[in-house]
Amino acid sequence: MELKYGLISVDDHVQEPLDLWTERLSQSTWGDRIPHVAARDDGTQYWVVDGQPLALPGVAIAGAAMPDRAHEPQKWDEVPELAYDPSARLRAMDADGVDYSVLYPTVAGLAGETFGRITDPELELACVQAYNDWLIDIWASASDRFVPQCIAPLQPGEAAAREIRRAVAKGHKGVVFPAVPEHVRAASPHINEPDYEPIWKACQELDVPVCFHAGCSQQMQFPAYSNLSPGLAASLEAMTRPISSVQVVANFLYSRILMNYPGLKVVFAESSLAWGAYEIETADHQFERQRLSQEGYDMTPSEMFHRQCFMTGWYDRMAIETRQYLGVENILWGINIPQATSTWPNTREAIEKSFAGVPQDEKDRMLWGNAAKLYKLG
Repeated sequence: MELKYGLISVDDHVQEPLDLWTERLSQSTWGDRIPHVAARDDGTQYWVVDGQPLALPGVAIAGAAMPDRAHEPQKWDEVPELAYDPSARLRAMDADGVDYSVLYPTVAGLAGETFGRITDPELELACVQAYNDWLIDIWASASDRFVPQCIAPLQPGEAAAREIRRAVAKGHKGVVFPAVPEHVRAASPHINEPDYEPIWKACQELDVPVCFHAGCSQQMQFPAYSNLSPGLAASLEAMTRPISSVQVVANFLYSRILMNYPGLKVVFAESSLAWGAYEIETADHQFERQRLSQEGYDMTPSEMFHRQCFMTGWYDRMAIETRQYLGVENILWGINIPQATSTWPNTREAIEKSFAGVPQDEKDRMLWGNAAKLYKLG
């Protein structure tokens, strides 16, 4: 691993190009069910998957690189190159002081949930594998500064585990998965059910983290008032998306997944940080009040969190000041490019504000050391 700037951004997004799935899936087999872009009468474009339009605010999500951050590109010729082109992204990373970038999807869903909604398992798997292979072929092969993470079929767990093992063998270093599967596909078992144990087992054996990205379940967020302007609605969504992970983290602290798979590493992406200290303090308080040690737990929730879990910040100042409560070893940092909430292209200034007065060894751990160890970058 070569560090030039001292930052590994653990939460960035790739914008899938127009031909990703049309070039990699059989037209004769799937026809218009293949993910593709369609045009409206006014010339704007939108994504269609399995015959259904995606509820995206544009044909791409790239607000940080748009002239107006509140406006997402509505036509492909408006999409900034850094959103979909690895070479342009590397230039953007250099300009902003980023050494490595851990990648999440966009069209495929923040957690791969787009394809989890497909009820045809063969089409779901074909879409998943096309994305996973494309990320290796186009992005990971362009530079080892890109850290690819695979998506997986929603269920059954055995099918997801097979794809995880295949993808990791090709070079993926993390697994992105929806935290609330029943919000993706109504008949899905709860995430705590044994159905998903093949996933936890595979990730533990392969020593790759499983990552739950905030916002992959709109049902967990407060709905915006219909009369809000687009800018206000986007700001509300940006505020409520990170803290929607409160329930996800709480579930993992009380489920037996962390206890049963002590080598499993769990990342809560785009979580922000400040509420995490409250969360683990409250979990321990209730653990003691409810005498949960009598139910077979040999560790407190905070002990399991500090052993296995990571939260992600990208602007948090107050949380860094109280970092010892969450745990210096449990904090990761990102820039969230190219989403509108990104600190790009002013990340250096944002880091200076957030980390003022922090000892260098602690700063290094949070900005790159924890991530390098988690993703085995050096």
